[in-house]
Amino acid sequence: MGKGKAFLERKNIRPSAKLYFVDAMGSMALGLFATLLIGTIFETLGQYTGWALLTEIAGYAKSCTGAALGVAIGYTLKAPPLVLLSGAVAGMIGNGLGATFMLGGVEKALTAGPAGAFIVAIIAIELGKVVSKETPVDILVTPVTTILSAMLVAKAVCPAISWAMYWLGSFVNTATEMQPLLMGVLVSVVVGIILTLPISSAAICAMIGISGLAGGAATAGCCAQMIGFAVISFRENKWSGLVAQGLGTSMLQMGNIIRNPRVWIPATLASAITGPLSTLVFRLECTGVSAGMGTCGLVGPLGILKDMGASANTWLGIAVVCLVAPAVLSLVFSEILRKIGWIKENDLKLEL
Repeated sequence: MGKGKAFLERKNIRPSAKLYFVDAMGSMALGLFATLLIGTIFETLGQYTGWALLTEIAGYAKSCTGAALGVAIGYTLKAPPLVLLSGAVAGMIGNGLGATFMLGGVEKALTAGPAGAFIVAIIAIELGKVVSKETPVDILVTPVTTILSAMLVAKAVCPAISWAMYWLGSFVNTATEMQPLLMGVLVSVVVGIILTLPISSAAICAMIGISGLAGGAATAGCCAQMIGFAVISFRENKWSGLVAQGLGTSMLQMGNIIRNPRVWIPATLASAITGPLSTLVFRLECTGVSAGMGTCGLVGPLGILKDMGASANTWLGIAVVCLVAPAVLSLVFSEILRKIGWIKENDLKLEL
């Protein structure tokens, strides 16, 4: 038992929920951002400018999604070079493999997508680390082990993952269409909370294929958290805090939330209002990874623009739901909590 533990330590294999579901998923979000999300931005710019080069770039960027996910996960797992590079293939296999199902009397090919890449890459990379540098022919053994194990794992799990992700996303999207008030609140609050937690809301939204009104509600919740925290902590953090949280991430507040969970109330209450505003009033729509990014780099609003087009209703909806409403509502709620002593001076202070 001691030898086995020592071997795993030497191989830098330390399985834990935090490593896989927080750290690796966080890196996976970066992989999505650098490929699928950037590709979407280039595609949107190409559509509005008519510049074909941007659309061409978008195609290449999106096609690299699976590979980037594998590399991002391998980097977090501290994979040796050969394992890291083979992880690109593992990510592509997990992202692209799935199954064909009969849905509504029509054959539909489903892929496991980012969820498949996540599971397959983690298993294949950890197995690749086991054999890495253990033989004189490492240059053959390591990539063969990593890629072969990726394919075997993908064949076993990706059909089920593709089915589960399809139905989960379909349930959320359809339920939001049928119950825009209730689901508007639920999706906005839950995805917004996930955004602020050290878990990737972008990765989760991409995994389940959130879209339509549900995607709009998710965007509203993420924006409420980021803009909300940026505004209510302005007296403590000034302009640097406003930019870091409003265009970066509300995750910066996690330390303060742990010390005083009540500081999370204003932004969360704001998201419970902006979600239904999105689904019922402006009927905003957004898709996949963009829906889980909020105002980070203005990706959420750009995603809404891509899905809905630049109409007056879209622009007004973005202004109200993503910016003005979360700022005003969060500020009102925070001032009430400051008055009753639930939020005190410097409770929202960041070390920037």
